[in-house]
Amino acid sequence: MRPLRRSRLAAAALVAALTVISGATTVATTVATAAASADGVESASGRLAEELRRAIVAQNFKDVIDLTPPTTVKAFRSGAPEKYDTTPAELVARTQAAVEPKPLHQTPNLDAAVIELDGAGRPLAMANVLMSPQYPNGVVVPLNRKKLATDQVRYRWWDDTEWDVNGGKGTRDVLPGREKAPIDFSSPYPASVLKLMVGFGVLRLSDQGRVSLDAEYAYQPVTPNVACGGPSTKTVRQYFDEMITMSRNESTCALIKMVHDLKAWDEINKSFVDLGMPTLMVTGTNPGNGGRWIGSNMSGIDTAKLLLLVNGGNGTLWTTDSGRRITRDQLSESSRRLFLKALGEQGHNEMLSTTNWCGRDYPAPGIPQLTPKRWVNPADGTVTVGDAVYGRDVRPCDAKAEVTFAHKNGWVDTTGSDAGIVHSLPGKARRNYVVVVFSNLGTDYVDVNRPADPPGIYPVPYTEKYGKLGLAIDKIVTKLRH
Repeated sequence: MRPLRRSRLAAAALVAALTVISGATTVATTVATAAASADGVESASGRLAEELRRAIVAQNFKDVIDLTPPTTVKAFRSGAPEKYDTTPAELVARTQAAVEPKPLHQTPNLDAAVIELDGAGRPLAMANVLMSPQYPNGVVVPLNRKKLATDQVRYRWWDDTEWDVNGGKGTRDVLPGREKAPIDFSSPYPASVLKLMVGFGVLRLSDQGRVSLDAEYAYQPVTPNVACGGPSTKTVRQYFDEMITMSRNESTCALIKMVHDLKAWDEINKSFVDLGMPTLMVTGTNPGNGGRWIGSNMSGIDTAKLLLLVNGGNGTLWTTDSGRRITRDQLSESSRRLFLKALGEQGHNEMLSTTNWCGRDYPAPGIPQLTPKRWVNPADGTVTVGDAVYGRDVRPCDAKAEVTFAHKNGWVDTTGSDAGIVHSLPGKARRNYVVVVFSNLGTDYVDVNRPADPPGIYPVPYTEKYGKLGLAIDKIVTKLRH
C-alpha cells in the first residue's frame, strides 16, 4: 500500500524553530448552539461547546512538525485511489528515516463532537466544534436539539493537495444545497473509523436475514490490492471482529466485497440519509476486491449519532427532518451487543486514550480507560495486538482507570481519528458520553519533542496532543456533571 503522501514518523530529537502560523490571528466567531434555553440562560450544551472549543485551541496544534510539507511534496491529483492504515512494519521503518522537520504551515482541520448521555443513554447535552485555517480559534456548530443535526455547515470532500496549497479550502461539496451555509469546512478523511459504517451495514443485513454471522464467506478478490490481501475464508463474525478490534484491512475488504456481492451498498448509504446522518457514506469502493476507500466521508456529529444508536439508549434518540423518530431499534439488541463488545475490545488504544503505552513519558496520558483484557499478557501486563507490540505493563494504569472506552480509531498519513463511547467504572465520578475527533494530522505529523521509539516496540502514530485533548474532554464532562 502506498498512501497519498509519503508518510514518515520522526526519528529521535527532532528540533526545529517553530513559527507562528500565517493567518492565525483571525478571531473565530463562536456561534450559539440551537440548544440554548428560551429564557437566555446558558444551556448545558452551550457550556459543553465552549469548553470543548477552548480545549481544542489549548492544544496549540501549530507546534506540530510536518514531515512532508508542501515545499517537498509533489502535488497529487484529486481523488487518488487508495488510502489505508499504515501497518506496524511500515511505521517502524519510517521511524528510522532521516527527515528534516518543518513547522506546520497552517492550522489543521479538526472536527470534534461530544454527546453527553443521561442514565438511560439519551442525549443530555451536545457539542460540535470545527477548526481549520478559516477558523483557527474554533467555531461552535449550531445543533438542532431534537435532530442532533446542523444545516449551517457546507461540508467539503477532503483533498490533501487542496489543504496544502489552497489554504485548507476544499472545492467539492459533500451534500447538495449547502452553498449558502455560513460555515465552510473540509471534512478530514475518516481512515479506519469508516469501519463503523461497514459494521453497521453488515449488521443491518444480518438483522434482515440476508447475512448469517456464523456462515463462512469465501473472499476471492477479482483484482489484486496490496492492502486487501489474498483469498481467505472465515465466518462473517470473525471478519467483523478483526475489522473492529484489530483494524484488519483484509477483513474490512472482505466485508465490503460481501456487501457488494449482495448489491447492498446503495441501500446502506440511503439508510444513513433516511436515519438523519447524511454525511455518512461509503462510495466508490471496488466491488472486485473491497478496496478503494477514499470515497468515504464522515462528519463528527453524524458519527456520534451512529455511536449513540449503537449504545442503545431508551426512547427517541433524535428526530429526522421528515419527523421520523430514531430509536436504538435500527439495530437488533443482539447486533448492538456484538458491536459494543467489539468496540469495547479495541486493541489500538493510542489516540484519545493512550493506555497501551502506560507509564511512558511520551505520549501523554489520554482518556483514563481500562485496557481490554483480551490483549493483555497476564504474566507481565504488556499489550500485543497482532504484530503490534507495545511493551509496557498496563496494570498500573488499569488500577487507576476511571472509565471504559468502546471505540474505533484510524490513521493514515493525513488522518488521525478516534470515535467511541465512554462510561464510568463503578465507584468513579459519573460520566457517560460519546466522543468523536477527526483531524488531518496523521502519521506525517509529529511532535517536536518526540523521542525515539524503543526497538521492537510499536511506534506512536499520532501527535500526543490528541491524548491530551482526550483527557481534557473527559475532565470537561466530569466537571459539568459535578
